[in-house]
Amino acid sequence: MKGGKLIIFSAPSGSGKTTIVRHLLKQPELNLAFSVSATSRTSRGIEKEGEHYYFMSASTFKKHIKNDDFLEWEEVYRDNFYGTLKSEVERLWAAGKNVIFDIDVAGGLRIKKKFPKETLAVFVKPPSVDELKIRLKKRSTESDDKINMRIAKASVELATAPQFDEVIKNYDLDMALNEAHELVADFVGVETKLKKNKK
Repeated sequence: MKGGKLIIFSAPSGSGKTTIVRHLLKQPELNLAFSVSATSRTSRGIEKEGEHYYFMSASTFKKHIKNDDFLEWEEVYRDNFYGTLKSEVERLWAAGKNVIFDIDVAGGLRIKKKFPKETLAVFVKPPSVDELKIRLKKRSTESDDKINMRIAKASVELATAPQFDEVIKNYDLDMALNEAHELVADFVGVETKLKKNKK
């Protein structure tokens, strides 16, 4: 597998990484395309096949694991798999794009390990675990049990932050968006308005 750059955004659920990734995808000079993950969970609300995730059964997912079709994968909860198909990254690289990921911490670190030079791995840190709980409850997409599972997982994930190339503290969203834009622009080798103004 050879191609453009890989930009990873990882964080505990509710940290704001998805908002940051969506913002970056709207910046044409970065030449980014979103890597759609595969999952064995069912779709939520307005989620669309091939846009938000590639939805598949746990048995189909396991077949892909057996065939070594994934760049990385993880069983997040029992029979609840997430992964990045090699074919997805190859498709985006073939289109001449830099690939951006909104991905689980463990998956992000696995990709970084496989492609150390091509990858920028960014960890998004929430203000606190309490704030994380408030954000997850506001979403109203999951039961209290699921939220508690995510909070327990978040504490473990926060400990991995030093293994990432960069850490963005998402205390103020506008500042976090600007910082993310600067980091990615620098990594892919383009100048931003902010940088030009600094000169």
